[in-house]
Amino acid sequence: MTDGDVAAFTRLGSTVRGALSERGFSQPTAPQRLAIPPLSAGENTLVIAPTGSGKTETAMLPVFDHLVAGDGEPSTARRSSSAETSDGGPPEGFGALYITPLRALNRDMRERLEWWGDYLDLEVDVRHGDTTQYQRGKQAENPPDVLVTTPETVQAMLTGKRLREALEDVSHVVIDEVHELAASKRGAQLAIGLERLRDLAGPFQRIGLSATVGDPGEVGQFLTGGRPCEIREIDVGSNVDVTVREPAVTEEDERLAGELMTEADTASHVRLIRDLVEKHESTLIFVNTRQTAEALGSRFKELDLPIGVHHGSLSKEARIDVEDRFKAGGIDGLLCTSSMELGIDVGQVDHVIQYKSPRQVTRLLQRIGRAGHRQDEVSSGTIVTTRPDDTFEALSIARRARDGEVEPAAIHEGSLDVVANQLPAIVQSRGDTYVDEAVETVTRAYPFRTVPEATVREIISELHRNRILWFDEAEDRIETTGGTWQYVYANLSMIPDEETYEVHDIASGGQIGTLDERFVVNFAQPGEVFIQRGEMWRIAEIDDEEARVKVSPIEDPAGEVPSWIGQEIPVPAAVAGEVGEIRAVAEPQLEAGADAAAVGRELAGRYPSDEYTLTEACTQLEQQIDADAPMPTADRLVLERQGRTIVLNAPFGHTANETLGRILSALLGQRAGSSVGLETDPYRIELEVPNSIATSDVLAVLEETDPDHVEAIVELGLKRSDALAFRLAQVSAKFGALKRWQNRGSGRISNDRLLAALEDTPMYEEAIREVFHEDLDVERASSVLAGIQSGDLELVTHRGRTPIGLGGRSSGGKELLAPENADASVIKTVRERIQNDRVILLCTHCTEWKVKTKVKRVPDQPECPECGSTRIASLNPWADEVVQAVRSQEKDDEQREMTERAFRAASLVQSHGKQAVIAMAARGVGPHNAAQIINKLREDEAEFYRDILSKEREYARTQAFWD
Repeated sequence: MTDGDVAAFTRLGSTVRGALSERGFSQPTAPQRLAIPPLSAGENTLVIAPTGSGKTETAMLPVFDHLVAGDGEPSTARRSSSAETSDGGPPEGFGALYITPLRALNRDMRERLEWWGDYLDLEVDVRHGDTTQYQRGKQAENPPDVLVTTPETVQAMLTGKRLREALEDVSHVVIDEVHELAASKRGAQLAIGLERLRDLAGPFQRIGLSATVGDPGEVGQFLTGGRPCEIREIDVGSNVDVTVREPAVTEEDERLAGELMTEADTASHVRLIRDLVEKHESTLIFVNTRQTAEALGSRFKELDLPIGVHHGSLSKEARIDVEDRFKAGGIDGLLCTSSMELGIDVGQVDHVIQYKSPRQVTRLLQRIGRAGHRQDEVSSGTIVTTRPDDTFEALSIARRARDGEVEPAAIHEGSLDVVANQLPAIVQSRGDTYVDEAVETVTRAYPFRTVPEATVREIISELHRNRILWFDEAEDRIETTGGTWQYVYANLSMIPDEETYEVHDIASGGQIGTLDERFVVNFAQPGEVFIQRGEMWRIAEIDDEEARVKVSPIEDPAGEVPSWIGQEIPVPAAVAGEVGEIRAVAEPQLEAGADAAAVGRELAGRYPSDEYTLTEACTQLEQQIDADAPMPTADRLVLERQGRTIVLNAPFGHTANETLGRILSALLGQRAGSSVGLETDPYRIELEVPNSIATSDVLAVLEETDPDHVEAIVELGLKRSDALAFRLAQVSAKFGALKRWQNRGSGRISNDRLLAALEDTPMYEEAIREVFHEDLDVERASSVLAGIQSGDLELVTHRGRTPIGLGGRSSGGKELLAPENADASVIKTVRERIQNDRVILLCTHCTEWKVKTKVKRVPDQPECPECGSTRIASLNPWADEVVQAVRSQEKDDEQREMTERAFRAASLVQSHGKQAVIAMAARGVGPHNAAQIINKLREDEAEFYRDILSKEREYARTQAFWD
């Protein structure tokens, strides 16, 4: 330890040192020893240290010291209660901003910082969206020394006249959980906001706090806007003790399974978690989805265990209540999702359980780091796994966490909708602004350092067209319009404003839950199956106007495969690649005659687990060798096929496999003229192909596709996707363009119209960028193709399914990624079905002739054999009441309506012959829709059936209404 480390507290003034003694701080913690010296010297600093290791005090002690010193002024001068200070000047403004990503952290920070404020005679206050108008007014008139706030509230403060004056005195900005913001558009927006603050206040000290950062240099640049930044990092991995365990099923689990009405495997997971909670004083149990939290929570409740549930769908009151009960010891365990990763204060935690793989090293460190908060104490945790993929993945993540191999933060580089969001805010707060000044402010922010001025001008032109701001071309200046203020305050956040759809059981009418708009837009169609509240449901109807999805329960869940089970956290390529490396290490041992237990013992030297867990996982690899199937590794891809199902075993992670899958699906779809089903996970790409696709076709795509064309091929496939349209709708809303396009039509704009309208605009460019940034990895997918083609990666085939190939899990519904009109097999099916359907032919002239026949037996121009008339109505095979209505001499209103409908059908058949019979034989297609289909000009028969299918789908969506 250096003299500087020992003397960290001596860098602080006597007033703050007195507070340290009063608070019981006898010696600095590790992050305080490292970071207080540069912080006291006023350096921009990124502090990386475990949650609970005193990061908040590390950052704030030097800030408090500077505020108390006040350049020689007593701190009370900063907070004079009169409108003016004692020297007759205006009151001082804010001294420091403490910015947190969660409102709940606001509450915690205020409670932690208020003691220091009281002792040092500094005012600490909180401001966020729920702060009362009265409190906001007080803060504007008499700003506190330290304001704890959120990124969105900073945006609002930058536009208020009195608040802008108060912000001119800011000398320090602390950003908590900076890694969370660096990887989001909220952070990109804040980065510009900090440059706008710098224009007001001049240079200020920037301090970033985080428990885990994979690329400290990059995040430091994000924090400072490319200016110098000191990095002070504690080796988080050395303070983490993680064990990976898959429980063996016991007799107790068999009994529990009956009690909980579940499988014995699941019961063993519940039992192990219960035992771990009982063994420790206070345990956080992390899960990856809210559905899992609810499902596990219900089982703990069934067993009457003292374990609470905490996730974002619960009300604020419910979350605070369970946090307080856990902190007070009223419950022993807290079942939670990602929001608890961040530093919400729930008191002392001595163990953390992660149920199933945490998917990323960052997440594991954030979560396990919540345990063991006594000074320099090791954080202990257990990952409870459920299957081989899960175990190997968790082993890789635990090893990488121990060795400090953390994923880099994926900074949003040049988000154009963020620029569109900030330009109106700049002109609203500053008034008329020259374009080059606005460009200079925006491009000082690190994520926007490479955005060309020409691009900013394109965005300004779009905002001008949408009347969000006014562009005075003669003066090269931007000005406010009547819509600027409203836009700014409606768009303080970059979090998309997504609608929530209520899910109702069609039988009982009761609500069973909610679905996000993203899910409804990208996936939901009548007939699709999904899981909610632990049960499987089939979608019956979607009502966009009422934001309601009607569903019916699946009677026999065992016979159904859900099309969608929830969005997974993407597994990085490095983690998946290490799973491939574990397989490569095991392969020669298994081939030489070693069994799974022996291989497991070998792995135990490198990975933190027990013999049973390692043996269970390696049994899958042993089965692969016993099946005489090649082993998929980081250097070998295995292509297996059974029937129409093709699986490419490729351990390259979620985003790379999604990209490769889209390439295969698009190019094979073009080759076959049919849609190709696609499903990916970090280790497999599963395709459902038409019978016309041979295995050699798949090999040809992998061996012949130019790696340099990957991005273009994927983008071409995206152009017709609902996923892109959904992103484009969100992006265009930030440009104020969506409203303009909606106003040209009636209500919700169709995806096709939106995509066509906004192509070749900055909005389209940003939507594409966002999809590539979040969901795809073009660079790695290209390198995989290049590796296959150069021979650096081996590509082998296997007939039939393999144990590893069958070991996958759904990663979110099968997506049909096909070239336009690549639906030959679908059209063939529709044609054959209609041709084999039966219809009633009725002569409306003599009304005597009636026959029931298959559509394919109807002549090109039907005529009555009795009277020779060609006015033949084509009716549904069960429409006997229509025949009776036509023949009736005295008709009631209902019969008259039926007769008129039959006459319209006869007129259509007289004019168009068998084509009209085919159209009206379709489901839900009457004479009116049939006329629309027939009168449309088209090039071939496939187009005709394609239009029929479109009408049938429209009817399926609205059937409940017609019924």
